[in-house]
Amino acid sequence: MSNLYTLPFDQISENDFNRVGGKCASLGDMTNAGVAVPPGYAVTTDAYVAMLDETGLRAELENQLNNIDGEDFAALDTAAQAIQVRFRSHHLPNSVEQAIRDAYDAMGQDLPVAVRSSATAEDLPDASFAGQQDTYLWVTGADNVIDKVRDCWASLFTVRAIAYREKNNIPHIETLMSVAVQKMVNAKAAGVAMTLDPNTGDRTRIVIDAAWGLGETVVSGTVTPDNFVVEKVLEEILGRTVSDKHIELVGDAAKGEAIERPVEAPRNTASSLTDKEVLAVAMLAKSLERQKKCPQDVEWAIDADLPDGENLVALQSRPETIWSQKAKAKPKNPYAMGMASITNTLTNPYAGKVKAK
Repeated sequence: MSNLYTLPFDQISENDFNRVGGKCASLGDMTNAGVAVPPGYAVTTDAYVAMLDETGLRAELENQLNNIDGEDFAALDTAAQAIQVRFRSHHLPNSVEQAIRDAYDAMGQDLPVAVRSSATAEDLPDASFAGQQDTYLWVTGADNVIDKVRDCWASLFTVRAIAYREKNNIPHIETLMSVAVQKMVNAKAAGVAMTLDPNTGDRTRIVIDAAWGLGETVVSGTVTPDNFVVEKVLEEILGRTVSDKHIELVGDAAKGEAIERPVEAPRNTASSLTDKEVLAVAMLAKSLERQKKCPQDVEWAIDADLPDGENLVALQSRPETIWSQKAKAKPKNPYAMGMASITNTLTNPYAGKVKAK
């Protein structure tokens, strides 16, 4: 079910970026490419614009943000708090609220969902907004989804988000916000995979961090994750470090939210992934790098409700934003030099050969 204000992932095209933002555009791209992605829909930027214009919020935002000093954190904090209050004092326009409600109800009765920001300046190759806006997990019921969509919009104007845009000369009002509403995964394990070594920039490596439960514990640094290094071309596990993962984040259906719970011994020090799962995650990340034609930062999960071999899902894939902006790291030995050349050819067949120096 699609309309001006909502758009299912499988109906998002490459022309919809300005309507659905970086995260939802990526989810739509992966869905339409046949990647296993939990279903959902985007609340479009048209809905956000309607919220600004039909409630008078646009003028209130401009009043708070005009001539603000990005280095004056007291002023930023004052503006951010005022904007949060103003957002939450307004109801969504009736047409927007009804569209969100209809799209959610079409997914199933009180289905637990994740509600995530998807700004138009988010997940770009030269600037990542990862962690700048809010995410809400295990949300159930249309009324709660509507509230969390509004909270995501408001999170576009936290102190951190305002300061980030000021530092990077990104206009505040012109930055629009879509929101992803996506079926929750009952994650046995989850984490992130980088299609290069985040410490060295080596593109012959895929580096995976994993922990029990939902992957937010990995992203937030709440736990020290298990770490796996995979050789990209030969698809071999080169290294592993298994950590003490003392807590996990899981869904609580009764509370309608994600909660932390202790991980008891010996599970806390057991590997969160089998070798087969490590390689499956690596190959998923590798395929997304090939599809998107640049190094990727991939969020993934192993769904406990799906059968083995069909339970790996992609939750997000964004361009890597640090090493991709630098010259490629020099290989440290002839083998690495040769593998870098092979990897570069496989991931970018039109690129020039890596030359020894």
